[in-house]
Amino acid sequence: MSTSSKPAALIVMDRKSFRAHFDRTRLARLRQLVTLPDPVWIDELDSPAARARLATVEVLITSWGAPTLTTERVNAAPELKVVFHSAGSVRSLITDEVWERKIQVTSAAEANAIPVAEYTLAAILFAGKKAPFFGAGAQSAPRGWGDRDGFGHLSNYRRTVGVIGYSRIGRRVVDLLAQFDTTCYVADPYAEQFDVRAAGAILTDLYDLLPRSEILSLHAPDLPTTRHMLGVGELALLPDHATIVNTARGSLIDQKALAAECRSGRLFAILDVTDPEPLPPDDPLRSMPNVVITPHIAGSLGSEVFRLTDLTLDELTRWIAEEPLVAEVPPHALAVRA
Repeated sequence: MSTSSKPAALIVMDRKSFRAHFDRTRLARLRQLVTLPDPVWIDELDSPAARARLATVEVLITSWGAPTLTTERVNAAPELKVVFHSAGSVRSLITDEVWERKIQVTSAAEANAIPVAEYTLAAILFAGKKAPFFGAGAQSAPRGWGDRDGFGHLSNYRRTVGVIGYSRIGRRVVDLLAQFDTTCYVADPYAEQFDVRAAGAILTDLYDLLPRSEILSLHAPDLPTTRHMLGVGELALLPDHATIVNTARGSLIDQKALAAECRSGRLFAILDVTDPEPLPPDDPLRSMPNVVITPHIAGSLGSEVFRLTDLTLDELTRWIAEEPLVAEVPPHALAVRA
């Protein structure tokens, strides 16, 4: 596009997201790149005022709280050329109409992967020593230094970790684990053997990975084919005292089956995501001392959100300069990833 004039832009996200993404410095940088009339952001696209803005906008910057870009909304934006999503998955945002119009779409999912991988690494290392469960008084809470029955082998030395999903987060987790004395197995039908081996891991299938996994970390997308991919039979394949770490999607696990395994004391779980989310107050997983549940905090929070904004602004700069985008989401990608 021509750089002689600034493209018209609109920020679409909820108030909380806008405040998290844009401090004065980042808003000033955005104003240097685009035309951004007041109000600089909105959280809906259906009012007369919003439709008036849509009529001339070329650039949408979206994040959490943005409404789905339905056919009607996309048709109300005849000049729209690109959507910069300053968050992770675009699955709930983008519709077929966007692809049919050949509107470009980018995502900040790569930046959001960083804190998720960091949280996952911390959870894996804690799981090696069962630290969160001692803190919760799991099973036979220790009465002294030597009382550790019911927790299995406590160590991070030569642990075997299974990673389901060689996604952008799964890849980072494997890379982070490379600095520790662990053996890492990966199950992902779309992963390349060469890439996994180069990262120091071993590519295998799900049913070979599960019996090997002393700690199991989930990084698969939420697709019809992955729903309850860990059911009664799959969970039974995990070794005694194995810990499941889930920072992906709660729907990947049959939670009734997981509750039964954890109730027996055979398995442990660290869950940052559940299905539904949040769990009902009376859900049995909430009261189990060998289950730790955190409120979906692995992803970008606080100052981590600025990573997403900075990636978005970098992409916008490239788009204006007619340079290749590095975080573009191709139309076919949503069939195999979040």
